[in-house]
Amino acid sequence: MNRGPLVVVGDLLLDEDIEGEATRLAPDAPAPVVDVARVRRRPGGAGLAALLAARHGGEVVLVAAAGPGDHEDGARARRALGDRVRLAGLPLDGTVPVKTRVLAGGRPLVRLDRGGGTPGSPDAEVLDALRSARAVLVSDYGRGAADVLRTALGALAHTVPVVWDPHPRGGPPVPGTRLATPNAAEAALFSRLTGTSLRAHADRGADLAARWEATHVAVTLGARGALLTRADAAAPLFVPAVRATTGDPCGAGDCFAATAAAALADGALPEEAAERAVAAAAAFVAAGGAAAVRTPDETLADGTSGARAPVPPGDAAALVRHIRARGGTVVATGGCFDLLHAGHVRLLESAGRIGDCLIVCVNSDASVARLKGPGRPLTPLADRMRVLAALASVDAVVAFDEDTPERLLATLRPDVWVKGGDYTPDELPEAELLRGWGGQTVVLPYLDGRSTTSLAHRAARSAVR
Repeated sequence: MNRGPLVVVGDLLLDEDIEGEATRLAPDAPAPVVDVARVRRRPGGAGLAALLAARHGGEVVLVAAAGPGDHEDGARARRALGDRVRLAGLPLDGTVPVKTRVLAGGRPLVRLDRGGGTPGSPDAEVLDALRSARAVLVSDYGRGAADVLRTALGALAHTVPVVWDPHPRGGPPVPGTRLATPNAAEAALFSRLTGTSLRAHADRGADLAARWEATHVAVTLGARGALLTRADAAAPLFVPAVRATTGDPCGAGDCFAATAAAALADGALPEEAAERAVAAAAAFVAAGGAAAVRTPDETLADGTSGARAPVPPGDAAALVRHIRARGGTVVATGGCFDLLHAGHVRLLESAGRIGDCLIVCVNSDASVARLKGPGRPLTPLADRMRVLAALASVDAVVAFDEDTPERLLATLRPDVWVKGGDYTPDELPEAELLRGWGGQTVVLPYLDGRSTTSLAHRAARSAVR
């Protein structure tokens, strides 16, 4: 398998958020006065897509027009990429575009745009990066980078997965694109078909797949999920967003495309890539969207740095720090979760509603064998963790080797520890541990008649009939 980089091609922008509170109007105009609390700068456009792709691991190279080396905005955009993304720059006749949002109480008041230019021809470094790519994501923001590289991208589409996130001001995906990812409004603009029903969205996706000669088109539908379509398919695959999300959707499309590209780069099927992308985009919006992406170039009103590291998917320790910094509640639960059943799912869904994140502590295979006896677990740890992580109610999964999760809990220090069963919280050995840092232990009921043991016995009886 090609283990080269995931290459992101597109237009690098600098996104700037000026955040504060507005409690009064200006004396000379009916305009709110914003008392600035912080200024956050992060890569925008293809730069944001590259940062989000880097969260999935592996080398990421961004091919984008970076502008003159001595220009302040371009330097900020390059610095904000940090060391997670390598930049292979195109020349730029002009400056890196800057989008500035002024927000009060978390809500945008106005956006100011400045800068821009025309990308130039690629050099040897750019062409070498493309030739070595294991997959390519084209994050087209209609500013010319994809057009400059169109011939090279067309050749690559026949050898490696290409994901194309199109823009109304840009060109169509090159023939052979593995997955194109327009949102509903973009698909309606690109396609000749009309209508607002789910069937209409599917028909537009199939129409675009045929016109663009793309293998698949995923029409993203915001909080509803996405429709994965093909030109020759009678029925699309609808991938719903299984968790309800509220928050700033800015950057959700970049998150969807970046996750899909990373999945395809690792050998996933388009259907698997679409499912991962919908789940990642929903989690991204729930965590605050693009505004929650932290880079070194963030300052508070007093001029000090306010940057925090982003939360990699599934990183329990980083998730705890992130939730605590927001003043949220960390919830944890634990168990073997061997043969996941309806009782487990109800417990996890109920636990997830208690706080702002749910971390599941899972017994390792050796721990399960000591607790449950010979023949257990029925499902190996890696599979159990993957199934749990796929549930919408679960934010992170961590394994432990001991008979009890007390050592892991002492590290995570959750605010609430949840167990399922018929006993009282004080009977749990973890209760005293939780009280040590002001935590709370709660018990939630299991569904009657649901257990891994009963499922295993039922399966064994069926096998001998």
